[in-house]
Amino acid sequence: MRMATIAIQLKIEGERIVPGLAEAGERLDSAEGEMILDFSSVRQLDASALRAMERLAAAADDKSIKLVLRGTSIDVYRVLKLVKLAPRFSFAN
Repeated sequence: MRMATIAIQLKIEGERIVPGLAEAGERLDSAEGEMILDFSSVRQLDASALRAMERLAAAADDKSIKLVLRGTSIDVYRVLKLVKLAPRFSFAN
């Protein structure tokens, strides 16, 4: 019988994106296959947030953990697509 894995879920606050992503990176070791990040309060991404997302994606790849962004606005998605980061994440409503 296979045990169900429980994904780690974190809310990323719009005004604290970089610290939130750093916390997510620290918690990757305890994630079992998937981490869900609630981006519903994130309205824009600056260069430091994009670098933090790139670091998090690289760390998740190293540990074979799927990153799911929930509640991503179309503007945030467009920025991720433009900088070619979108394929490194899954998106959910």
